Amino acid sequence: MNLLAWLPFYPLVSFLILIAFGQRLSWTVASLLSVGSIGLSALSSMVLVSQLASTSDHLMVTELWQWFSFTAPYLETAVPISFGFTLDALSGVMILVVSGVGFLIHAFAAAYMKPDPHFTRFMAYMNLFVVAMLILVLADNLVLLYLGWEGVGLCSFLLIGFWYQDRNNMLAARKAFIVTRVGDTSLAIGLFLLFNTLGDLTIANVNAEAPLLWEVGDNAPYWIALFLLGGAVGKSAQLPLQTWLPDAMAGPTPVSALIHAATMVTAGVYLIARMNGLFILAPEVMNYVAWIGAGTLLLAGVAALAQTDIKRVLAYSTMSQIGYMMLALGAGAWSAGVFHLMTHAFFKALLFLSAGAVILALHHQQNLFKMGGLFKKLPIESTLFSVGLVCLIALPGTSGFFSKEAIIGSLWSSSTAGPTLWWAAIVGALITSIYSCRLFFLAFLGASRVESAVEQNNSNLMVMALSVLAVLSIVGGFIPLDLTTVLPSHATNVSTEPIWLHPLAIATPFIGVAFSWFYFKEYRSKAPVNLIEPTSKWSEFCRKGLGFDGLYQTLLVNPFCFIANLNRKDIFDQLLMFFAWYSKLCHDALSGLQNGQARWFAASIGLAALFLVGVFLL
Repeated sequence: MNLLAWLPFYPLVSFLILIAFGQRLSWTVASLLSVGSIGLSALSSMVLVSQLASTSDHLMVTELWQWFSFTAPYLETAVPISFGFTLDALSGVMILVVSGVGFLIHAFAAAYMKPDPHFTRFMAYMNLFVVAMLILVLADNLVLLYLGWEGVGLCSFLLIGFWYQDRNNMLAARKAFIVTRVGDTSLAIGLFLLFNTLGDLTIANVNAEAPLLWEVGDNAPYWIALFLLGGAVGKSAQLPLQTWLPDAMAGPTPVSALIHAATMVTAGVYLIARMNGLFILAPEVMNYVAWIGAGTLLLAGVAALAQTDIKRVLAYSTMSQIGYMMLALGAGAWSAGVFHLMTHAFFKALLFLSAGAVILALHHQQNLFKMGGLFKKLPIESTLFSVGLVCLIALPGTSGFFSKEAIIGSLWSSSTAGPTLWWAAIVGALITSIYSCRLFFLAFLGASRVESAVEQNNSNLMVMALSVLAVLSIVGGFIPLDLTTVLPSHATNVSTEPIWLHPLAIATPFIGVAFSWFYFKEYRSKAPVNLIEPTSKWSEFCRKGLGFDGLYQTLLVNPFCFIANLNRKDIFDQLLMFFAWYSKLCHDALSGLQNGQARWFAASIGLAALFLVGVFLL
């Protein structure tokens, strides 16, 4: 196999060894296997991307084997489905993010999870997560992409519920699994429709043939793109399937970093960008994508303002930033959306991992109102976290600034976005800066409200991973990203835009910081104050994600449970119960005969002989 084919197999081999030998492996061996395999994938990704730049068609393809064939009455011949990988500029960016950021998260996780008795199982699941994501982004056909898609869902379930002894963790894992299944079902329907109308699921063929077969605005691409959007919405935690992501914080912090930065939530963004040939034929669906992104970024921003758990603030910020990516894709700014995906991976991994280091130092305390004054007690972690926050706020010069400005700058003159969505993006940027400052003031400034001694971090592995991510977060905006060979270019009509457009976009984060400096004055006060969590109804409503869980509980879960209770004795249940009763009856009858008495055995043999003779004579 060539280098491209080996890319997902390094962590796959590591996963198999870790699962097979489990507790027999020492921490050192298990860490070398799991982290080293992802490191090999990261190195291979860098080599492959450098080789890709030197190819004439900017494309590398490898086919491992023929998987199976599709047949249908209307097809003249069977359609083969291969297990093959394709590397182009888009998948090149994705494998660098998945394996590169994934490697740093694995290195951090090796130190963070060292005391856990099930360390090898944890690292095995992390390896499998990366395998599934690499298959997803490298797949040359939509069936293989769907395999990686479902693999990512399975691994998220295993990792969110890793500490399953706590019932809340188990419920969070189950919620993530069920909610994302809704989106996965939509994606499967979209793939069936696509195959039924086009007769092909090879991604390159679909993007090439769709514009030849359909006109812009036709019904077929509209419905296919709409169902694909349903899949993207579920996996990327966008409205209305966003409720699983905040609860997914139940998993260990490295899992949160992996889900939010390098893997799962980026899958939906990748799917829409990858299937751009179909979405361009459905401008109404692109408009839906933009509105869903705008709605999610505003909703998540408002919810983040009321959170008291440091990880939940970051979770809502992820939903908000993915909303920006969706907004860009909906506006047709494909490259800007993928660019923000890359920079967001850097600074969001940094934020989650440095938050994990803080949580570890505070003996797993995650409540912001029980922190305060940490900048003096944890200067390294606080500085690194600050770097991530500055990128999230998108202050000029940071990676977040370049990618977010590219998105906002493409909205005003876009035919599928427009001024209204531009204002939504500006308001979202303002809210982002406000909740980021609130988090920073509560955790790192002001008087200390820490109830126990702060434990200093002595792990060089954790500091190394955080430092590299901090450097990438700062300089990530200068990484050249040429996606013109894969994604359509987006033209901005500057002549129709007001002159105050860009100055206002740049000034917005500063307005938010200035507002927060005065509004949250109490949070950064050095005088000892007794800060109390807001308990008003509005705060509770925002803290619970603006009531979506309650709404779904009322509209979906309760009616379903009611109907299930009514139908508890349905015919299918009774049929199953009959088989159980019949089996038990036979068991009891035969058990009664096996009583150890010779006369019973002799009588049974005699009766059986008479029965057989009778059957033979008749």
